[in-house]
Amino acid sequence: MALPVGTKAPDFTLKSKTAEGLKDVTLSANFGSKNTVLLFFPLAFTGVCTQELCDITAGLGQYSGLNAEVIGISVDSPFAQEAWAQKEKIGITLVSDLNKTTTDAYGVRFPALVGIGDTSARAAFVIDKAGVIQYAEQTATPKDLPNFDAVKAALQKLA
Repeated sequence: MALPVGTKAPDFTLKSKTAEGLKDVTLSANFGSKNTVLLFFPLAFTGVCTQELCDITAGLGQYSGLNAEVIGISVDSPFAQEAWAQKEKIGITLVSDLNKTTTDAYGVRFPALVGIGDTSARAAFVIDKAGVIQYAEQTATPKDLPNFDAVKAALQKLA
C-alpha cells in the first residue's frame, strides 16, 4: 500500500543514465528549493508507460511552472531507460530502482507482473519542498493512469 499523505518521503539516491554517463539523482537535493513529482511505472518499452511519460513530457512546462521536478522510477536498468527515453523522446529524469528498495520504501511493489516478476506499480506522489508527501496515488491496475489533474491541483496548493 502506497505511503499516505503527511508522511515524510523516504529519501533515495538512484542512478540515471545521461549522455555524459551514469549520474546519481537524490530526492533530497530538491528539498528547500522545489517540489517533486515521483512517477513510479512498471516497465520501459510498454504501451501504457510510454503513453504516460510521453504525455508528461509534452506537458512538462506545466510542472516546471508549478516549481516541480518530475522524476520517473522503474525497476528497469538505467541503460534500458536511456534507450527508451531516446527512442520515445521522453524528457523527464528517469531513475533505476533495479533492486526495488525505493519501490518498497514507498509501498508500491507490484508482484509478478504478467508472470515476469515484481515491478513498481503505477503510482504518483507529490512531495513538497520540506520532503513531505502531499499527494499519493497507486492506480488499481498497471493499465490505469494516475489522476494528473489531482497531481497538478496538489502542486498548485503548494505554490
